[in-house]
Amino acid sequence: MTHPLHRRDFLKKAGALAAFTIVPAHVLRAETAPSNQLTRALIGFGGIAHSANHLGYKATRLVAVCDPDAKRVQEGLRLAGENGYGKIDGCRDFRELLARTDVDIVHICTPPHWHGLISVLAAQAGKDIWCEKPMTRTIGEGRRVMEAVKSNGRIFRLNTWFRFQSAFYGFGTEVKPLKKIMENRLLGWPVKAVVGEATGFTLKFGWSGMTNLKPEPVPETFDYDLWLGPAPFKPYHPHRTHGTFRGYWDYDGGGLGDMGQHYLDPVQYLMGKDDTSPVKIEIDGPPQHPDAVGSFRRITYTYADGCQIVLDGDNSLKGAPFLEGPKGKVWPKLKSDIPNLEPLLTELPEPAPQQTDFVESVKLRRPFALNEQNGFRSATIVNLGITAMRLGRGFAFDPVKLCAVNDPAADRFICQPMRAPWVM
Repeated sequence: MTHPLHRRDFLKKAGALAAFTIVPAHVLRAETAPSNQLTRALIGFGGIAHSANHLGYKATRLVAVCDPDAKRVQEGLRLAGENGYGKIDGCRDFRELLARTDVDIVHICTPPHWHGLISVLAAQAGKDIWCEKPMTRTIGEGRRVMEAVKSNGRIFRLNTWFRFQSAFYGFGTEVKPLKKIMENRLLGWPVKAVVGEATGFTLKFGWSGMTNLKPEPVPETFDYDLWLGPAPFKPYHPHRTHGTFRGYWDYDGGGLGDMGQHYLDPVQYLMGKDDTSPVKIEIDGPPQHPDAVGSFRRITYTYADGCQIVLDGDNSLKGAPFLEGPKGKVWPKLKSDIPNLEPLLTELPEPAPQQTDFVESVKLRRPFALNEQNGFRSATIVNLGITAMRLGRGFAFDPVKLCAVNDPAADRFICQPMRAPWVM
């Protein structure tokens, strides 16, 4: 069993390191040899860590992998060799990586209940951060990440990209032409966006958890207590961990937690809502189990200016336009009732450029296109929906104070305590 370092001792060391590593290591070295690339470590080596954005990302040099499951550490070491990184280091406790002076960037590939805490500790240790979605499991954690990244001068990237590249899932187009439509108010204002199967999305309700788990022995190779970390203690069952953890509230939020930020971040960008959040959340769905995530039929978010985002969970809005305003509608593949839309799009001004090269962001200390600020706001949309699911009702939200409006029951889900000794 790995025994976690005492938090105060770690933070003392991390604070000392931060003072010396605020400037990335590559700046202090010559840039001529391949060995002088930016360096990185992977924290968590589950399925997503194998992707091109993590293990396969060759613009920086992988030097270490970490996972509380010793089998996954060994798999990481083996695959690192097969991917041309040579011999790298492996460990089970992420704090060993944060204490290293030869790691510039950490990729956080853990379950979401770790995203916020590791991001804060990494920022305090002087590391730049590439974090999986959702950015954090709660709104309170996201707020703390923003503060830590800013106060420690870090660069933060969230691992979703549809606001700046790639076809927008099944929608049949990139976001840029949609941004032109929205910025130039071709649909009028306010605008409603419908997110669901009808517009090329799926909310993955198959991630729902099980309600009849019976305790099982913890595998010898797995440090389950460290895997739980800040989450409440629950007896071990394999369905809680690894590939199926998303079905349990303690670690994620089902399909909405898994894929929601992919779907909702581009909508937030299109609507120009990167600095605010919905003020009202409404939900239609069955009661939720206190441990295992279920499904919903519909979640509606309303902004102060009347713009809305509707999550169509039961596909009852089949055929609805993706974007609809008082002057027009847009469906997948840019089908629209706006006359002569395609030639009109060529005449409209281009959207503001975005910083989409992460290595350049780190070297030049320029915020990445999807960072801790706008990423926090799109993660907040996800977490507001999850809060409504768990409450079984809607509520009002203050996007400035970042709390529910006169609703302590909702605030319990917005800011949640961590299991001792973990605090943020």
